[in-house]
Amino acid sequence: MAGGAPQAAADAAAADQAGADRAAARRRRKARAKAAGLGRSRGGLSSKIHAAVDSAGLPLAFVLTPGQAADCPQFRTVLEKVRVPGPVGRPRTRPDAVAADKAYSSKANRAYLRKRGIKAVIPEKRDQAANRKKKGSRGGRPVSHDTELYKDRNTVERCFQKVKTWRGVATRYDKSPESFEAGLHLRGSIMWLKQLTSTT
Repeated sequence: MAGGAPQAAADAAAADQAGADRAAARRRRKARAKAAGLGRSRGGLSSKIHAAVDSAGLPLAFVLTPGQAADCPQFRTVLEKVRVPGPVGRPRTRPDAVAADKAYSSKANRAYLRKRGIKAVIPEKRDQAANRKKKGSRGGRPVSHDTELYKDRNTVERCFQKVKTWRGVATRYDKSPESFEAGLHLRGSIMWLKQLTSTT
């Protein structure tokens, strides 16, 4: 019985060391995921692609975030990356209208579009409409959007379908976010080249 106390102390030290090793392994996994631009969403570790697309379904800008990132905060970031060169002068950065789904409905996004003179084609969320009505006259005017223009929002989904025909993009084989984003831009460039060569 004399050796019971030292043995218990040794077991406790081994358990503490094992716990410290597991914590260190978790930290290393998180660091690798962060370096790779990955985040944990419902489907596991993944990346999310945010894109701006023209009316023909061709990509104008890509933004890559970890999978758990919300869509709404990326709205402004994506739009500010849009550059459409013309025959002369500076590239065009301001579209006439922006169609987006309810995930992008927020006062901040609408104010940003209004400030830049861009027509917002974004339906209002039910909870936002209910909160606005609850406030009465302080809630502001009801949000309206062009239902005909909103029908073209599916061009974004069609663009993603074409982008994801590349297996490397669909399955995220690239370990670094820079390589993955480069693949996105390469795929987008090929889509544009196909469109340009088919019309000449």
